[in-house]
Amino acid sequence: MFWRIKITGTLLALCMTIATQAQLFKKTISFYGSDKNDLYLLLKEQGYNIKRYSNPESAIRSAPAGTGVFITADHYPEMDGKNRISEALLRTAASRELRLYVEYPSAYPGLDLPGKPLETHLERGVVTTGLFGAGLPRLALLGIHNCYVLPVDAADPLLVLAKVVGVDKAELGLDSTKTYPLLFRKNGVLISTTALSNFRTGRYGPEQPVKTVLSYIIAQLTGNRTPVTGKWPQDVRPMFGRAEPLPENARRNSIQKGVEWFANGRFYVHPSWKADWMKYGGVDGLKPVGPPVSQDKPNGDGSLGIIEGHTSTIYYDGSQQYRYWMRADVQGEASMALAAAGQLLNNADYKTRAINIINFLFKTSNLRAGPKNDPGSPAFGLIGWATTNAGTFYGDDNARAILGALGAAGYLKTDRWDKELAEAIMANFRTTGKQGFRGERLEENDIIKNGWPYYYNRDLEHPSPHFESWMWALYLWLYDKTHYAPLLERTKEAIAITMKDYPDKWKWGSSLQTQRARLILPLAWLVRVEDTPQHRRWLDEMIREMLKYQDESGAIREELGKGKGMFRELKSNNDYGSDEGSLISQNGQKISCMLYTNNFAVFSLHEAALATGNAGYMKAVKRLADFLTRIQVQSSKHKDLDGAWFRAFDYGKWEYWASNSDAGWGAWCTLTGWIQSWIVTTQAQILQQQSFWDVTKNSGMRSTGTAVIDQMMKKP
Repeated sequence: MFWRIKITGTLLALCMTIATQAQLFKKTISFYGSDKNDLYLLLKEQGYNIKRYSNPESAIRSAPAGTGVFITADHYPEMDGKNRISEALLRTAASRELRLYVEYPSAYPGLDLPGKPLETHLERGVVTTGLFGAGLPRLALLGIHNCYVLPVDAADPLLVLAKVVGVDKAELGLDSTKTYPLLFRKNGVLISTTALSNFRTGRYGPEQPVKTVLSYIIAQLTGNRTPVTGKWPQDVRPMFGRAEPLPENARRNSIQKGVEWFANGRFYVHPSWKADWMKYGGVDGLKPVGPPVSQDKPNGDGSLGIIEGHTSTIYYDGSQQYRYWMRADVQGEASMALAAAGQLLNNADYKTRAINIINFLFKTSNLRAGPKNDPGSPAFGLIGWATTNAGTFYGDDNARAILGALGAAGYLKTDRWDKELAEAIMANFRTTGKQGFRGERLEENDIIKNGWPYYYNRDLEHPSPHFESWMWALYLWLYDKTHYAPLLERTKEAIAITMKDYPDKWKWGSSLQTQRARLILPLAWLVRVEDTPQHRRWLDEMIREMLKYQDESGAIREELGKGKGMFRELKSNNDYGSDEGSLISQNGQKISCMLYTNNFAVFSLHEAALATGNAGYMKAVKRLADFLTRIQVQSSKHKDLDGAWFRAFDYGKWEYWASNSDAGWGAWCTLTGWIQSWIVTTQAQILQQQSFWDVTKNSGMRSTGTAVIDQMMKKP
């Protein structure tokens, strides 16, 4: 009996040894590429035994028979002359039963490879097979940003690169759009026409689709079907997880990092690189984009203004283009955030920069120059849209410039800009029509030609809170200080029309939620100046309508309105990226927007909560503010992103992901004004249990505002 047990034990040990050796064999890999390559580091993390070689030929000839050989793009996006696969090498690999993955080859038998790659922009990876499993079905999307691809012909690709409509799926299929094979088989070899191994550096996403594709490639080469496990490597990620407890000082740190980001990004123009700002800013503001400002460059002090932020283009190295536009609204908004943080954190430098930026806005730039600074001109008092478009006036942009500077003045406890601010409010008011609407935009030449009474006396209805409502808020604010009755009367009429027209007649843009978020502020301040049951009902209705879409995480979900919005409908794949647009392609997608919705919602909700004392509003504010604290960007590699907020966040995946179809301000854009400043300021106000109304209540505008009204409302 003993000898049987002994033999059985020996056989078991032998079987275990064979199994272990088989597993080790599966874990043996030959690799051509850098030891800093993202795929190399991932394979090491997964426990593979990797032998690196100096060229593809050595890797193929030296690899143990039956194992996998990875040949990666070592100098991507440059074409690596070493990545040349010959017939002889393929025969060697076949004779030794090697499994090959080759990416970005400069030569391969049977492939007509170009001399240089094609650089793409809006295209994304599209799955064209069922081989990846149910978790990554056909037509699923991957974000392979700013891709360099070798345009070749290939039969039955697993992935293609194409410009398509959709968030997680190519919803219109691949008809009528150019496709580029991205991953396919040829002669039994897996070939990628771009550097899929650059997934971390290039910030590919979302995590699960990218992980699934890489797991498939690894399994095909090793026979090891265990998917990639462990913490996914990311150079840019949210500050906190969805369920991670927030530290007690999280909100204060969010404010600190949020305002430090202005300097981290080198967004303050400095005299030594002013020429770059002027070069990339352009003369007409149509394409004010360029490379990021080097971290070696010095920061300005605000006296030359602050530029806009990042575009949504992510380069192969994970960096992003900058928007060099010098916009008036951004100046006012950034000054407010700096002043709020300066007061909270007792930081004199922030306060000084806020002062310098407002002086740039009103004194040294062209934003209030020329006819806008001539009391005899019908355009007097208006603020130009941007230094490149100083004769164009959007009411919502003027409103945010004024609100920002008003807030900064309140925090700084100064009245030095009261005259300019009152002039700006009244310049907009006297070009507002009888029903309280101003329209989307006005032009300086037209105002001078027609005279301001033409606009003041015209009939116009334009139910678009995004464009109209924050100017209404300013009219109410100035009415509270001066009691100039027309400010209240026209605003009440405009709000009444807008509430009556909700929602079917609203001119929604990228999201119906944006319109709701913007209307809450004047409704809250209407309760401040005239607290009636009807005004409270209006406010409560709009807040309830918006909060129907607030997630447990605090995020407010985007929603498309009925019918056609203001921007181009994406009826074909060619429409993708052709106009401003939404982050979603259909309602129900778990995506939130920090450019148009959550940023303005948190500010407006906080104003409504403190105006009414409504505990439900305050609960919603806290949840939303906590969400914003969690999703703030952290990155040790990309300092210019650390502390920012991107426009888009997928709160279902808990990742920065959405449709990137917007032609100017896509999913991964940042904005020193619209996004950053309202979030930072509101976080500070929540900590201090203050509203904007409280911060600015001691303004000396009563006397200054009354004098300006008397001067500007005299009929010419």
